[in-house]
Amino acid sequence: MKKFITGSLLLLVVTFLAACSTSTGGQRESLDIALWDERADDAVQASIEAFKQEHPDVEVNVTYTPFADYWTRLMTSLGGGSGPDVFWMNGPNFYQYATQDLIENLDSYIEADSSFSKESYFPAVVDLYSLDNNLYAAPYFVDSIGLFYNKTLFDEAGIDYPDETWTWEDIERVGEELTDPSNGVYGYMAHVARSQPGYYNMIHQAGGYIISDDKTTSGFDTPEAKEAFTFLQALIDKGISPSIQNQIETEPKQLFLSNRVAMLPEISVHVTEFQAELGDTFGVAPLPKGKEEASIVHGIGWAMNEKTDDKDLAWELIKYLSNEDGNRVIAETGFSIPAIQSLSDVFKDYLPSVDLQVFIDAQETGVAYPVSKRTAEWQDIETKEIQSAFLGQQTIDEALEKIGAGMDAILEEEQNE
Repeated sequence: MKKFITGSLLLLVVTFLAACSTSTGGQRESLDIALWDERADDAVQASIEAFKQEHPDVEVNVTYTPFADYWTRLMTSLGGGSGPDVFWMNGPNFYQYATQDLIENLDSYIEADSSFSKESYFPAVVDLYSLDNNLYAAPYFVDSIGLFYNKTLFDEAGIDYPDETWTWEDIERVGEELTDPSNGVYGYMAHVARSQPGYYNMIHQAGGYIISDDKTTSGFDTPEAKEAFTFLQALIDKGISPSIQNQIETEPKQLFLSNRVAMLPEISVHVTEFQAELGDTFGVAPLPKGKEEASIVHGIGWAMNEKTDDKDLAWELIKYLSNEDGNRVIAETGFSIPAIQSLSDVFKDYLPSVDLQVFIDAQETGVAYPVSKRTAEWQDIETKEIQSAFLGQQTIDEALEKIGAGMDAILEEEQNE
């Protein structure tokens, strides 16, 4: 770890520490929460109000930090023995925090509390935040990937909307029909700069995998991964999709919201935002199939600072955030699919004009977001080499070979740690 911190980073860290410091003694009178998405504020505040009815003397402070800065601030504060009491955890960072004893093992609290049952939640998100069968983050909401589409562009071209029968061939065929270079309209967004809504899904749809089930082998240097990336490259070469340079320069979602992309694979948490922008023009369908159906499934959990002063009180707050009422509120606000399976219909009914069942169905046939102890390290290699290939600096085969070798080396080191 570097001994010196730049001025801007120091300011960010000091701000985070000030907002999320733990008390150093005496009776606990406040709890600090940290997360990154202010769109969840209504749901979070509703759970806090319910918690304060039982704990009126406890002040709960919420800090929202942009995702780009969130993990740096969180790691710095927790590593220094401070930080928020309760905070959002995601899959790519989970193993690092759990194995470095930065977050509390929740199983002892769960075993002593009959009101919390792991079986109530979608298994994928419980597995995502479990280590050695112990849960380290209480499931809050889940997400999956669907095909967002612009009804107006389909209507103008006289083309039927996508449905559950679609395959990769339909992406290429219809995408070509919808592409209109004279008006700067692309038929489809072939994500090569974003993994979760893009190529992760397509590798699995080709019959491959990102990481083996035993977390020892990369799936990038395989025929299935090559098939997926070759298909994405063909869509770009034919002008059906923006190039990676376009995707880096202009966010794919902005291209879609400005009616310049007809079809966009995207994460369920963006549904309300897109529907608010596009209204009845906006539609959602299942991801088109390759050899198999596949949609990457992820979710967010509430973790507890291992060094929080009052762990029982922090657990009480986590329960209010992740229990049935907390999950119901996250569904009623339309933010995302509640992690409690029985509340799926609450989310589905939030926007009758959009087929939200697509994302619920994906929980049954979806593929868990790929993680290992050092996810961030091999994802850095992955991003660098894929961007290099699609910028024309090397072939796809060369890039995938480098990712596979680099990832396998990291996974081997993980096994020996």
